[in-house]
Amino acid sequence: MLKKIIGIIVGFVVWSVLWVGSHTLFAILSPNWFGKMGANMEEAQKSGASYQVDSTILIPILLESILISIFSGYLTASIAKENKISTIVLGILLLLVGLMVQISIWHYEPVWYHFLFLFLLIPMTIFGGKLKKI
Repeated sequence: MLKKIIGIIVGFVVWSVLWVGSHTLFAILSPNWFGKMGANMEEAQKSGASYQVDSTILIPILLESILISIFSGYLTASIAKENKISTIVLGILLLLVGLMVQISIWHYEPVWYHFLFLFLLIPMTIFGGKLKKI
């Protein structure tokens, strides 16, 4: 049981670090595209202004979420020494936190992105866990 709990915690922390870290790296590497999107959204959130993220930037972000979810599921299964319950719990935890984040930025991104991002968290995490043969 302790291995499952540790696996879930590590998977969640790694998902979060990779998400924030990759967004920071993308903003540095692409200040006029990715960096500008982040700065514009942050400014809109502070001022309450209207802003809509360009959909072309959301596809790579969605792919990033898929890859990070798969990796986190694999890592969780590796630590937990099982690939069923731990990855489902990790996916649910990611979904709950993701839901809170997506609600906070609901008006800045298209509805299709919110639903795809949230919908893919659990299955991709489970898929990552299934890649780890136990």
